[in-house]
Parts: sequence; structure tokens; C-alpha cells
Amino acid sequence: MVRTTGSLPVAHPTPRPWQMLTLATTGFALCFWAWALLAPLGPRLRDDLGLSSFEQSLVVAVPVVVGALGRIPAGALTDRWGARRVFPLVAALTVLPVLYLGHVADSLAEVLAGGFLLGLGGTAFAVGVPFVNAWYPPARRGVALGVFGIGTGGTALSAFTTVQLADAVGPAFPFDLVAGCLAVYAGASWLLLRDRPDRATAAGSLLSRTALAVRTPSTWQLAFLYAVAFGGFVAFSVYLPTYLTRAYDLGRSDAALRTAGFVVLAVAMRPVGGWLSDRTHPVPVLTASFGLVAACALIAAFETDLVPVGTAAFLGTAAGLGAGSGAVFALVARLVPAERVGSVTGVVGAAGGLGGFFPPLVMGVADGVAHDYTWGFALLSVTATAAGVLAATAVRGRARAATDA
Repeated sequence: MVRTTGSLPVAHPTPRPWQMLTLATTGFALCFWAWALLAPLGPRLRDDLGLSSFEQSLVVAVPVVVGALGRIPAGALTDRWGARRVFPLVAALTVLPVLYLGHVADSLAEVLAGGFLLGLGGTAFAVGVPFVNAWYPPARRGVALGVFGIGTGGTALSAFTTVQLADAVGPAFPFDLVAGCLAVYAGASWLLLRDRPDRATAAGSLLSRTALAVRTPSTWQLAFLYAVAFGGFVAFSVYLPTYLTRAYDLGRSDAALRTAGFVVLAVAMRPVGGWLSDRTHPVPVLTASFGLVAACALIAAFETDLVPVGTAAFLGTAAGLGAGSGAVFALVARLVPAERVGSVTGVVGAAGGLGGFFPPLVMGVADGVAHDYTWGFALLSVTATAAGVLAATAVRGRARAATDA
């Protein structure tokens, strides 16, 4: 790319795709770190604020649903404005609720309000997917989007560090640390991020582009698959600390570290799912992933001993959910026109976030009423089975038609 100043040309070399992928993944991880701050603190908030099981579940679920719904406008805005503008804006605005939760909120209502605004961090996903999609050719998009999906490891950062830093330094320190990192990233991304010069730019208003995405035939099938895959991941990452402390009497730090292990495996499997989708096809990867989740959730429903059977079931679930999440967006890249990837990603990403909103509430109600988590895991097994069947039938047919077109 060349710009002229007077009579002398000034060259601006086009950034390399891996540089843009690295910047986007870093921003995604930081935003997700912020988005997941309340989950590891759930047991502490329950004790400090005198919350019921349902109220505790609501506190950790509110950022999830807001981040999910916010992906719809975020994806549509990215199609129009580009990630160069939207990514720094999301990072900078997320600083505000992080600081509010760390220094101001001290009641259930205030924590819920802060959590509502904290959901903004969850919208970063819909900004990064169309950005990365534009920088990579179709044959490499699966693995590239899978690598970008490593940014979901921000939840692992939260699980590993939040409780430990709060105990060692002070309750506000994790929030201050995240706010500082987000502020630095907002400035750096404004200076360094570049949209691909020839990227497809969507025309029309935000509302019309969102409506077109909703009317796209494949959108709802993709949305359901992602609601199960990524929604399951989110649900486990936000509720597993609570579940482990309640069902197995683990300490808070122990539960947080085990949750971090779950998250790390799921995150690591996301690029594997994308890579396998590039090498073969997303549909068989999805079918196998959901089959694994269904089997492991059924084992977990019996609340076996945590070591070794329970741990194996949770880790198998993590692997299936991670690989499935990577395969879904490899499929998006195959089925959706480039200029609509952001808008469709917004809808599909919203479904994924909403898929993570309801399971913690269901588990909280089950614990409060029946003191038994069996039905929650049984429901996950049935839902994963349905997702696998959908992938193997209707989605396979749509993918074959797209290939033949």
C-alpha cells in the first residue's frame, strides 16, 4: 500500500496475517479475562453478600447473556466499520465496569449492574472472527479461526488468577490488573491493528444487515450447534467452581484450578477442531465432538468419584466442546459470504453465549430444590446428541449443496 506526500511516495507495507491474528487473539483473551472475572468469585460473593444458590448463579450468568446479545450489533458494526475501530472501542469501554466491580459494587444489585456492563467484554468474539476470516484464504480459515478461539483461554486466566490474586494482594487487585491490561491493549490495537485493504464491506444499515443474517438459511443451524458447543464451554467455565465446591466439597482455590484445567483443554482443542475441519470437513468433526460430549455428560450425571472417573468425564467434555466450537466456525467460513461473516457471527455467537446462560441457572435451581445435579447433566447429554444428529443430517446436506454450487 502506498500513500503520496507531495511528490514523494510513502510506503506502508501490508501487515502479515499472523501479526493481525496475534493481535486479535490477544485482545480477545484480555476481553474474555474481564468477562469471566465474576465466575471464580462466585462462592466468595455468596458468602459475602448472603446469596442463595439461584442468586449466585444469576451473578455469574448475567455477563454471559449480555455479552451474547451484544455480539449481534458488534458483528454487524465490524462488517461495516472494520475491527480496526471496533476492537479498541470494546477494550476501552470494558475497563469501566471492571473498575466499578473492583472498587464500588458491594451489594447484589450493584454487582448485577456491573456484571451487566461487564458483558461488553464478551462481544469481542464477534469483532475478531470477521477480521481473522478476511486475512486468511478459505483453505486455512479453520485453523486460523481455531487459533483465534484460543482467546477463550481468557477464562482460564481468570480461573487461575482471580481468587489467588484477591487472597494474596487484595480483593480489588484482579480488577485493577485486568483494567490496566485492557487500557494498554486499547491503545496498542488502535495503533497496530489494520483491516485487510480489500476486505468485503457490507452495505446497508445495521438493522438491515442483521435482518439479512437472520434470514440466511444456515444461520440458525449454525447457531444451534454453537449454542451447544460454546454454550456448554461457557456454562462449565462459569459454574464448575460452584459445582465442585458444592458436590465434592473442594476448597475454592482447588475448584478454581480444576476449572482452569477444564478451560485450558477446551481452548487447546479449539484449533485442533479447526485444523481437522480444514483437513477433512467440519461435519464429521462436529458429529464426533458432540458424540463425545453426550457420552461424558451421561457419565457425569451419575456423580461418580471425582478421581479418576469424574475427572475423565469432565476432561472428555472439555475436549468435545472445544473441538466442536472450532469446527462450527470452520463451517461458517464455508457457508457464509465474506461480507456477511460479521453479521452471521454476531447471531451465531449470541446463540453460543445464550447457550451458556441457562445451564448455570438450571444447575442452581436443581441444587436449591433437589440438592441433585443429575438432571442438568442428563439434559446436556440429550442436547449434545440432538446437535450431533443435526450436524450429520441437515447441516451435512447444506454443506454438500454449498460445495456443489
